[in-house]
Amino acid sequence: MFCSQCGAGNPEGAKFCSKCGAELDAAATPTEGAATPEAESSTGMSANLAGFLCYVAMWITGIVFVLLEKKSTFVKFHAWQSIMTFVVLTVVQIILWTIVAIVPDSPMLWIVADVFNVFRVIVWLIIVGLWIALMILAYQGKMWKVPWAGDWAEKQISK
Repeated sequence: MFCSQCGAGNPEGAKFCSKCGAELDAAATPTEGAATPEAESSTGMSANLAGFLCYVAMWITGIVFVLLEKKSTFVKFHAWQSIMTFVVLTVVQIILWTIVAIVPDSPMLWIVADVFNVFRVIVWLIIVGLWIALMILAYQGKMWKVPWAGDWAEKQISK
């Protein structure tokens, strides 16, 4: 169910919008650019397909859709969220990899390298999990927000 005021997706049966607090009408239609399978993006694709594609090559396709999309706020949101989420996680991976690479092969420091390797694996699992989940959710027409990145993405599309 979409809010007729702001276009935010809400769970079925909700009485008030989780984003703006407006009362939800069961017969309300989504606003322009809201995520519905029939809503089209300026690329000629359905909004949910374009949202899905924003995540396929992580931040790279996010940049492509930020540059191409002119109409759908749903697609713009997913493009910006893809950029923010995966650029930050890629930078974290590079930093962890660099730390492991520069730690000397000293018996005293092998524990440091192992700890950072464990962190690298954890970050990699987060990246893969988010990548899959965000593609699925975007294709389903949902605007699930990654903490911090989703808020930042909303600010970018409102500019």
